[in-house]
Formats: sequence, C-alpha cells, structure tokens
Amino acid sequence: MATMEMRKEIFADERDDNLNVIGKGVQRQDMPGHVTARTRFFDDHAFDGMLHLKVVRSPHHHARIRSIDVSAAERAPGVKRVLRGADVPVNKNTLLSLINFGKDDEPTLAVSKVSYKGEPVVAVIADSEAQALAARKLVRVEYEQLAPVFDVEEALKPGAPVVNETYPGNYFEYHQRFDHQKLRFGDVERAFAQADMVIEERYQMSPIEHAPTETNGSIAAPEHNDRYVVHSCAQGLFFSLGTTAKIVDLESNRLHFIGGTVGGGFGGKVDSLTEPLAVLGAMLTGRPVRYVLDREEEMLYGSPRGAERIYVKDGLMRDGRIVARSIRSYFDAGAYTRLSSYAAIKCTAHLPGPYWIPNVSSDVYVSYTNRCPSTAMRGFGVTAVDFALEVQMDRLAEAANMDPMEFRILNAYRDGDMKAHRRVAKNTALIECVQVAADRANWPLSEQARRASSLGGGAGERSQIPATQLDARGQIGRPDSRSGPPTQVLPPGTMRIPLSKQPIMDGARDGRATPTQVPRYEPQPVAPPPMPAYQPGSQAYQPPPAYAPPPAYQPAPSYQPPPAPPAPPPAAPSQHGAVRFSTVFGTRRR
Repeated sequence: MATMEMRKEIFADERDDNLNVIGKGVQRQDMPGHVTARTRFFDDHAFDGMLHLKVVRSPHHHARIRSIDVSAAERAPGVKRVLRGADVPVNKNTLLSLINFGKDDEPTLAVSKVSYKGEPVVAVIADSEAQALAARKLVRVEYEQLAPVFDVEEALKPGAPVVNETYPGNYFEYHQRFDHQKLRFGDVERAFAQADMVIEERYQMSPIEHAPTETNGSIAAPEHNDRYVVHSCAQGLFFSLGTTAKIVDLESNRLHFIGGTVGGGFGGKVDSLTEPLAVLGAMLTGRPVRYVLDREEEMLYGSPRGAERIYVKDGLMRDGRIVARSIRSYFDAGAYTRLSSYAAIKCTAHLPGPYWIPNVSSDVYVSYTNRCPSTAMRGFGVTAVDFALEVQMDRLAEAANMDPMEFRILNAYRDGDMKAHRRVAKNTALIECVQVAADRANWPLSEQARRASSLGGGAGERSQIPATQLDARGQIGRPDSRSGPPTQVLPPGTMRIPLSKQPIMDGARDGRATPTQVPRYEPQPVAPPPMPAYQPGSQAYQPPPAYAPPPAYQPAPSYQPPPAPPAPPPAAPSQHGAVRFSTVFGTRRR
C-alpha cells in the first residue's frame, strides 16, 4: 500500500490521509435490513381504502390537443376521479423555481399541447390498479400532430419547430437575456493561428436510463389537522416537498414527507414525477392515493441522463503544450428544463478540465427537443465533458508523439496557476494521481515525469490573466461594450466585479428576488493578487525552489480597497419554507 499513499508529505498540511474505511470490510448500516427483507420502502406502507392513480400519456412526440373526452372513463367501474390540467392548482412548474432560477415551463398535465411522447395528459383514480388501467383506455384525446425536432443543433436554427413555448427559441435563457453559458480567457483564435497543430473532434453521448430496481412512485394519505403524509422514494425529499406544495397550492407545513429509503436512484428520482398528483388525488378524494410508474413507464418516460454533443478544438505545439482550447457543447434538455440549466453551469465551471491552458473559449447551450425531459445522473454536467476531454487528450498525445500519461503531467494544473475562470488553482493533485496510477499499472514514466510535482506553479504567464478577446458580436464585458467592434479586448488583469449575494427586492413580483444584474467587467485596482509565488510588476522575480509562507502583505500606497457592499434588504416572506443560501447561483433560495 506504500505506493497508494498519494505522497502524504506533500499534502500533510491539507488533509488527513489516515483512512480507516478504504481497504477494510465495513458493514453498511442498512445491510441487515436489506438482506432480511425488513427494510421498508415507500410501497410497503399499506392504507385502508387506498386508491390507485394511472396516467394517460401522449402517443405523439409533438402534437396539439384538439379535444379530451373523459366521460366514459368517469362512468367506468371503480373510478373515483378523473383529473385534467384544469384540476391542477398550479399547472406549470420547473424544479429550480424553488431557488428562483428559470421560468416555470412544464405542466403537470398537458392542456393544449404535448411536447414529448409519454407526456401526461389525464390522470385516472380508481379503487384498484386494474380498474384504473381499464378506465385509462376509455379516455379519448384528439391530437393534431406537429413536426418534431430531435437534434440539439437543428432545434436552435431559425424556423425550427417550437418545442417549449416558454422558451420559443428552443434554448434556456440565463438571466432572462442570455442564450447560453459563455467562458472567455485570452485570445483563442490568435493562439490557434500560432499553434503547430489544430485538432478538432466531435463527441456525441446517448441518453441513459437509470433503470432503478424500484420505479418512481409515492403514496399520499390524508392526516389529522388537515395535513397529508407522503411516503416517497425521492432522492431530494425537500425538493419534492417544495415542488408538491407549489403545484397543489398548499403551505409546505401541511405536508409530511417520509423518505430516506430509495431502491436505486442515481439522480433519476429528483424530479417529483409522482408526488404532486398523488397528493392532489388525496386532497380531492379524501382517501390515500398510490401512484407508481410501471416498468415500461420508467424505461420510456422516466427522465434519463440527457444526451450531450460536445465539440473540442485544441491548438497544440510540437513539444506537447496545449496553447488553446475551444469547446462548444449542447445539452439535450428534452421538452422541458428540469435540471439541464444547472448542468450547463456545472459544465462551464469545469472547463477546460484539470489542465492549464492560456487561451480558453467555451459556449454551452441548453437545447429543447421533442424528447423525454432529461435530468440528473451521476455527475451530470461534468461526466460527459470529462469523457470527451480525456479522449481528446489521448488524441492530442498521439498527435504530439508523446506518452499519454506524461502528456497529462506536462499540461496539468499546478498550485498557483490561474484558471480560465480567473481563480487561482489550489490543492491540485492530478500529477501525483497520474504518477501513482502509472506505478500501480507498471506504466513506465521518464525520470522527469516522476519528479514532477503539483507544487511550484503560478509563476510568470501561468499566474496572469491575459487580455481577453471579445467575440464577433462583442458580447462579453460590460453591457455597453456589446455594440463594439470584434477587435475590442478586455485588458490584462480584468476581473469580474463580485456582485452582492443578496436578492434585490425592489420591484420584485410575488415576493421573489429580481434577477441579478448583468456582470460588469472593469480593470482591477493595481495590487498583487493573493498568490504565494508571484508579484505583479516585478518582471525579474523568480519563484523560490520550494514554497515558504510569505511575510505579512503590505498593500501598495496606490491601492484602495473596494467599498463594502450595501447591507442586504430584509427578505420577503417565503412560500416554500426557510430562506437558505445557494452557493451555486449566488442568490438566496426559498
């Protein structure tokens, strides 16, 4: 095990590597219940007089609803209630509306149009599951089929069929004005022109169904004091509680959600596919209601990992240095947003991978298509682009005639390097990971690669923010720079001005925060950035051979600290419970 210690002497002041679980047989706390069949899942809770809910789904990928006739189903044996879109108190929702991110775009039950095959249109509640299934067949829906679009790039072209009327351009709108997530660092086109080789590849991922042993489902039942208990297999129980409270228009403290035991999720049980209708059924009938997807519904209409298309273009020097990387990525959200908008943010935050590249450009789009809406799955937003980047690294290593392990060591981040997001790289360890992996695999490395370390970065060009070229429309920088010529640049050292993380309540509607203002870009005050191995303006400075804590920093006389942000206004009353802070979006969430 000595080779697996990850060089404790290097990271001794950063983490404790005295592991007490890895490599040892430790019994899971829930294992005895699982192997003895004593574990109780949501479907193990029986209620007297329990009703069963089944959903009529669209047979078309894209169609206008001309008429819905539920009269025969309402008269069918055992049927207690038939629900349509008009019966749902708040019939449009998006999961991230709970943190004021994005517009409500997905109906619980379709009203005028369906946008993917399998979209729920009518819900039937009956005494038995067999009776609900039989009555479901009696519902008559007249459709007018519309042209569908399934390709993420075709969906963004002018004249493409409108999938989602909330976003008529078929792309998610960030801050109600931007059509994608953008990252710019340096001058990528100039670097491509100077590179010895330019290599571009296209990577296409397929949708992946989670296929849990336990399908999505829930049971809702009336409780005393006008409350409802919900037994659920949701992965994000508070997300499901908040979503359900909004859709059925109930105060969240009238819902008692019970979960914790999930028969396989992997990200596929965060969307609250069953809880709102189960609770609404219990509210309207006064009896417990069970709504569970069967295996066919789970496989065809349970949210999959979204398909992603990624273009990676790299500028490479003969000595193996990557000098430019441009990425264009498309997330296939399917018909509605769900979590795809968040995945694009995660993807952009991860680029260009764990490698120092002096010129980076990326454009990440969320595209709506007439597919089943996609959702989270095991690192979504990062997993697919990581695969694309690492396959690309192997191709670049081959083009440079280098060993792929040593190629990664050459280009890896070191501590103190400036990342494309204008943040200093810290606690980097890719080099040591590659060295240990090579050692365990008996992969030969050169002596130079074996001596390489993640310490000692952040010197010279590697620590600086370069002048950053604007795109062809000048749409990076201050809003007033958008009309400028494409030759404009953000000057070296330009940083994003931190915005207040408190919501601005003036002019807000429904007690919600107004969108954060557009990020502004202005030159930083002349002051050394907080890096251990670099001081701006001293070209003759050489980093020490080993890191030593610097003396207390004394600011230059010309430096003036930025003014303190204004005090936040008092938060408005929340509809969904306590106000909590989100580090992802920089806003307060309710």
